Amino acid sequence: MLMGASSEFLGGDAGDVAYPFHLFNGRDPGNPEVFTAKAGERIRMRIINAAGDTAYRIGIPGQKLTLTHTDGFPVQHADVDAVVLGMGERIDALLTVRDGYTPVLALAEGKAQMAYGLIATGTGTAPGKDSLPKALAGKVVDGGQLTADPSVTLPAKTADRTHEVRLTGGMMSYDWGINGHRFDMAKPFEKAFDIKAGERVEVTFVNETMMWHPMHIHGHTFQVGAAGARKDTVIVRPMQSVTVFFDADNPGQWLFHCHNAYHAERGMMGVFSYTK
Repeated sequence: MLMGASSEFLGGDAGDVAYPFHLFNGRDPGNPEVFTAKAGERIRMRIINAAGDTAYRIGIPGQKLTLTHTDGFPVQHADVDAVVLGMGERIDALLTVRDGYTPVLALAEGKAQMAYGLIATGTGTAPGKDSLPKALAGKVVDGGQLTADPSVTLPAKTADRTHEVRLTGGMMSYDWGINGHRFDMAKPFEKAFDIKAGERVEVTFVNETMMWHPMHIHGHTFQVGAAGARKDTVIVRPMQSVTVFFDADNPGQWLFHCHNAYHAERGMMGVFSYTK
């Protein structure tokens, strides 16, 4: 267990688990991935947080990223100094390559560790890990704070069904759940959230805990708020709420859960259940 990890950006406790290494394309900081490019080229990076318990703050020291997509959907372009990805989130970013070595940092949010890769143009000397910045400041956002490109905004419609999803539990008892109920694989439809095909569904994630949760819905993508980004995973900070909307257009029985693997396994999961 990891005690004392804290992130102002995430609103408090940053994670539950300590890891000896954080990996960038499967490589530890002693053996970084190296991409080749030409100086002046404009490249597109797709960055995926495949971790179980760690948010990453992604950025290029001294250079801005232009964010273009989140979770595969286009957003209104945003120039930022860094972007924070919760577990399961993806971001696409544009970067104009400078001559020499460009480090792509992935700082383990609140954990004082990093992973990184390098973009190399064939000149200069690769920086060592110890010479790299330990922080990325300036304009820092997460995908849930971006604005959808109009091409993917859901058509305006009054919600046909509304669900309040309270995120409950805590670190001390490790009793993570939904509306006070811990998901049971033996009884998966107990306390399921009913929806019907064709409905516009409004879901408000209400975080009643002292830890952030990246909430993910299977089988659908949602819009954050009235005009926010189209996504399938969104960060919900401690004691805050996030409202999302989706169209019930994929009949079945669909899990939703916290994308912290340990929280989900312990019970912070539920089911959106299509009914006739």
